[in-house]
Amino acid sequence: MNMPFQPTQKNSEATDDTVASDRQRSWRRAAFIGVPLLLAVGVASYVFRGPPPPPAMPTPVVAVATPLSREVNEWDDYIGRFEASRSVEVRPRVSGQITGLHFKDGQIVQKGQLLFTIDPRPFTAALAEARAAVASARSDLALARADLGRAERLINDDAVSKSEVDRLRARVQAAVAAVAGAEARVRSRALDVEFTQVRAPIAGRISDRRVDPGNLVAAGEGQGSTLLTTINAVDPIYFSFNGSEGLFLKAKRARDAGNQPTPVQIRLQDESGYKWTGQLDFTDNGLDPRSGTIRGRATVANPDLFLTPGMFGNMRLSNGGTTKALLVPETAIQVDQARRIVLVAAKDGTVVAKPVDVGPVVDGLRIIRSGLAPQDRVIISGLQLVMPGGKVETRAGKIAPEVGKDGAAPVSIPVSGEATLTGR
Repeated sequence: MNMPFQPTQKNSEATDDTVASDRQRSWRRAAFIGVPLLLAVGVASYVFRGPPPPPAMPTPVVAVATPLSREVNEWDDYIGRFEASRSVEVRPRVSGQITGLHFKDGQIVQKGQLLFTIDPRPFTAALAEARAAVASARSDLALARADLGRAERLINDDAVSKSEVDRLRARVQAAVAAVAGAEARVRSRALDVEFTQVRAPIAGRISDRRVDPGNLVAAGEGQGSTLLTTINAVDPIYFSFNGSEGLFLKAKRARDAGNQPTPVQIRLQDESGYKWTGQLDFTDNGLDPRSGTIRGRATVANPDLFLTPGMFGNMRLSNGGTTKALLVPETAIQVDQARRIVLVAAKDGTVVAKPVDVGPVVDGLRIIRSGLAPQDRVIISGLQLVMPGGKVETRAGKIAPEVGKDGAAPVSIPVSGEATLTGR
């Protein structure tokens, strides 16, 4: 007889173990798949996360100051060269042989100083001959007057005809003319003797000799005569320049308005300041239609003869009177496309850009012609931290001229061709 199946306790325990084993395998499988997935999600979220929000920028602190107000003279700049106030070519007035040289090349000579001597012997002989001719003419005149006197005493006795008397009177007049001509020849020959000594017609610096003693020189006019040397008068000296039509009109209107022009100021190539002063003494009577410029000239005192014709110089000429101007540092001016601006801080700290019209540099500061008010607070430092429309915190600054600055261009010192160590 079949008995019903009764599971034993051992079989029940085996079933429980099987279920537990299946659960463990499921958890392991889930962990094997889930853990890498979670790691991948974490890595992806770390890699592709956005940057952290930037920290809030602090309000920049800038230095501000009101523009410096000063009375200034505005100048117009010109470029030119020095020229001799007078220049003479020394040429002989008589022909002959050079027998003496009485100066050193390049020295300063005075008016009337002896420079060359031409052999005077031919001219001395010609002078003696002319003087002898004068004596002969005077003798003829004395004889003619004596004959006329005798004839005039006999005319009352009808011992001589009137025609004879007239002939004797004409002879006396001819003798007088002959004496005058002979005396004129003496003066001419005396001048020739004087011209054998070639003297300086003006005072100045002489060039080198073009003819040495022993050479023959020819007199004449212009290029037909022999050039002996040249002399340049350099005290005073001229400074010649060309100005544009615009500057000419500006200066002319300033003079028409009653402004008295100040002396011109000139600096040389190796000078930083305008050391030389002079007066404008000549303006040409017309502009050059090809270049649109006009030629001008200033006279400069040169007592120590330092200035030399041909030197290059920069000249500035006042355009009349003094004006009130606002000045700011060059660093406070920025360029915005085709205009120049100055950043100004408003009362509430807002940065405002003001377009300005600038002028030249005075004592290291730039003149502002228009666009800025005397009470504006100009940002003079910290400009790299601000932009128009932004907010700033301000601290008091100061605008002061730079000592020794006059707006002159940097001086370029000529470079030596070579150098050696001392003692070699």
